[in-house]
Amino acid sequence: MSETRGPAVPLRMRDVTVRYGELAALRDLSLDVRAGEFVALAGPNGSGKTTLLRVLLGFLSPASGRAELLGEDIERIPIRERARRVAWVPQEESPRDDVPIFEYVLYGRHSHLGRLESESSRDRALAMEMLASVGLADRAGDGILSISGGERQRAILARALAQEAPVLLLDEPTSHLDIGHQLDLLERVRSLSHDRGVTVVAALHDLNLAARFADRIVVLSHGRLYADGTPSSILSEELLARVWGVAADLRRDPRTGAPYLLPHRVLPSGPPPTNGFAAGPVHVVGGGGAASPTLRRLVDEGFVVSAGALHLLDTDTETAEALGVPSAVEIPFAPLGPEVRARHRELLGAARAIVVTAFAVGPSNLANLEDVVPFVDRTPTFVLERPAAPPWDFTAGAATRLVDEIRSGGGRSVASVDELVDRLRVALGLPRSSAGPSPAAATG
Repeated sequence: MSETRGPAVPLRMRDVTVRYGELAALRDLSLDVRAGEFVALAGPNGSGKTTLLRVLLGFLSPASGRAELLGEDIERIPIRERARRVAWVPQEESPRDDVPIFEYVLYGRHSHLGRLESESSRDRALAMEMLASVGLADRAGDGILSISGGERQRAILARALAQEAPVLLLDEPTSHLDIGHQLDLLERVRSLSHDRGVTVVAALHDLNLAARFADRIVVLSHGRLYADGTPSSILSEELLARVWGVAADLRRDPRTGAPYLLPHRVLPSGPPPTNGFAAGPVHVVGGGGAASPTLRRLVDEGFVVSAGALHLLDTDTETAEALGVPSAVEIPFAPLGPEVRARHRELLGAARAIVVTAFAVGPSNLANLEDVVPFVDRTPTFVLERPAAPPWDFTAGAATRLVDEIRSGGGRSVASVDELVDRLRVALGLPRSSAGPSPAAATG
């Protein structure tokens, strides 16, 4: 597909590498940002977010590659003209003089003035309008050094807005703001993008804020582009684990459908490699508390574990959440929907072994067993034996037939969690427990 050229792509990077001495801060990075799009840059500290923004501002020269602003090589655009095209909100700025906030915001009009030209009434009206837009109109006469860090950050945004540039770049604009002002500021930035067509790129530490407000999230890791897409397409537990080294559960806002992550703990060995840990992943299928003992034991034994599909408020869901186990989760009492089933199949596809626990099966979770069946012939699968009572199949026999199909397809019955642990070690090529199976497992 041919590339779009010219003003239709206000920001473009092609194969950009930036070095600080021997250290490559960006590596062969290519990126397009379309007009009126709000793009959030995400990634751990040191991943290259600020470096990328500084390249787009023309503050840093790539060692190789090219960066364009409105179709022109950024470094060839005169600084004054560049200031008309792109506005900048830095992460930290410490004004040296205690000028009135209004005058500070009025600085944003300087690139539009001719030599020795004074600000017009329109310039002054626009500066006051921008102050009002960030909630600081009543502080216009106060000194910029007399206000709080959060208020100063809003004043910096107002100054950037006063530039009336078609492109706005922000580096951690919410870092000094309380939650109310974070939401307010990002709502205003999104409105600039969607209502006025301003192209926005903002580095944001908070993935959930990025998912709520941005059209697109670009994730950097070690100076490379790791992921790029809509929040719904890229936000996942695996993303947080692999890039940030943090275990989390993926949820969706019931009002908006927007995804968000609930972090639980830092993974002991940092981000897992792309092929998973040596001891997993092991995917555990359960529900109603039946999977909880298995989840706890496998985590204690050092296995990397996933779970699902489960329902919110389920005991197994709470156990998985407490252990930092990624899972596919549906709203309470609802049948497993297409999105949750797709997530469940994704976890099954990534697993090196599957465990089907002795969970009760009804119409709302029968799809769990249906999802397992296609994986049995290529993934070691273990079925924990069920006690004679209580009854467990509430699907008029459909669940029983599916369990039989899993067994006939290669699923191996195990009598206890102790036996399961030893079988998993063998299946995954790990040393067996020195203690061997418990007496219960040997005689069960």
